[in-house]
Amino acid sequence: MRSDPLRGVRLQLELEKPESLLRAEGVNSTVVMFGGARIPSPAEKARARTPTLAALSHYYEEARSFARMVTEESLKRGGGELVIVTGGGPGVMEAGNLGARDAGGRSVGLGIVLPHEQAPNEYVTPELCFNFHYFAIRKMHFLMRAKAITVFPGGFGTLDELFETLTLIQTDRMERMPVLLFGGKFWRKIVNWEALAEAGTISDEDLDLFSFVETAEEAWRAMRGKV
Repeated sequence: MRSDPLRGVRLQLELEKPESLLRAEGVNSTVVMFGGARIPSPAEKARARTPTLAALSHYYEEARSFARMVTEESLKRGGGELVIVTGGGPGVMEAGNLGARDAGGRSVGLGIVLPHEQAPNEYVTPELCFNFHYFAIRKMHFLMRAKAITVFPGGFGTLDELFETLTLIQTDRMERMPVLLFGGKFWRKIVNWEALAEAGTISDEDLDLFSFVETAEEAWRAMRGKV
């Protein structure tokens, strides 16, 4: 199964198996939470690798609160809609899965097999926990059921997920939905969005594909009537 000639089989399995299991578990729609594995919880703030990471630790609690709010709404709808999905790892991902558990609901973890990554966090619903070899198939599963996307501060992986999402919406490969970036100060420093529009490499209207939020409550208000 690991040989090059069987790569197509592996790709098909990674697409089909999680899809059939999610369908069997009644997961009809999701709210996606992208964000950095290195964002510490407030309890771990003192051990953060940099002062900036320590300062970003409050987004762990915002992620947890947001996931709890969404899951409470999910449960009102029977538990199959607006299910929280994360990358299943530490940091923001852990906070999302923890928040769903706080509300008494389920959450999905779409992990990736990497040499330096640890096991999925303990808060992912076991029957909704998956491990992928291929980033591309993993990203497809993130977006196939999505009704809203939230993006917390993160690194290359988070940026990759954000820009793929925006590209798919921009090119009409995916329906338009709320794309909420937590931490306007962080995102405006990391990406000069206005410079892209001024250069003409994106249109002014493309800046409307996403919006900035600071708190779980603000994010929920921004998406509540659209999901």
